[in-house]
Amino acid sequence: MSPEGSFLWIYDSKSPALGDSCSQQGWWFLSWFNNRTQDYQEEEDTNKEKEEEELHLSDWFNPQKRPEVLTVTGWKAPIVWEGTYDRAILENYYSKQKITVGLTVFAIGRYVEHYLEEFLTSANRYFMIGHRVIFYIMMDDVCRLPLIELGPLCSFKVFEVKPEKRWQDISMMRMKTIAEHIVAHIQHEVDFLFCMDVDQVFQDTFGVDTLSQSVAQLQAWFYKADLTAFTYERRMESSAFIPCQGDFYYHAAIFGETPIQVLNITQECFKGILQDKKNDIEAKWHDESHLNKYFLLNKPTKILSPECCWDYHIGLPSDIKTVKISWQTKEYNLVRNNI
Repeated sequence: MSPEGSFLWIYDSKSPALGDSCSQQGWWFLSWFNNRTQDYQEEEDTNKEKEEEELHLSDWFNPQKRPEVLTVTGWKAPIVWEGTYDRAILENYYSKQKITVGLTVFAIGRYVEHYLEEFLTSANRYFMIGHRVIFYIMMDDVCRLPLIELGPLCSFKVFEVKPEKRWQDISMMRMKTIAEHIVAHIQHEVDFLFCMDVDQVFQDTFGVDTLSQSVAQLQAWFYKADLTAFTYERRMESSAFIPCQGDFYYHAAIFGETPIQVLNITQECFKGILQDKKNDIEAKWHDESHLNKYFLLNKPTKILSPECCWDYHIGLPSDIKTVKISWQTKEYNLVRNNI
């Protein structure tokens, strides 16, 4: 990547599709990951040790700055609200690391014309300013990619993916697709990786305060809700089943972070999806249900406040100081093909 300009790559992604032989394909997929895990884990351990030696939570995070909201989890992970972090310290640290941050987004069918251009334009303006960025764009028709002039540190990689008949399958199959791309190339290209939904727009800086080993996003409608109100998958037959317990309700519109952690997340979620298909059941909120099960068992090392992914239909309560990303209007009757 050159500081003088930006680049675009377009690929035809040949990925196995789920069909009647999904059990066999699932076996191939999971065996492939199991055979490749050791090398990735060794690299991740090295990176984790380096980060812990050079940057400590107390160096940049002050939970007392926001006493009106929950800022630390029961397992001592930070919940990052506006005002709790020292951006200058974080920028100084990560600038020395010369990091590259990836961002995956899927735009299938009518999601392209309704959401993709605004998502990419706003991401180009606000996502990881001052750091190298690669946007990984997954589309069913790459000819419809909007023309956007990127910043000098940004580049696109565009991949053609097979469309699914149902929007639910598009949502769930992204876990498989992301994992395949991490194994094939992303792990060698970026230091951190975010996965985001396309029907949202950046409104303010989404920067290095969001980086960690494993990052989850609080769902805006549930961040003040009682545990009993969470829409977890409650049917025991599903792999995403969560009984009357839990920590938070996480939003699948944003998750990350190091490639190996995203690989682990997507691998485990896809395992659960395959198991549910075998048992002829579909989790209540599809991949989000499986993501919540994953984070219940594998606690995130950082949680992003709802300021990072806000729905203005809620209003704007006093504890939401700066909206970094906002939800777009959910025009499901226009963009989903099987309602």
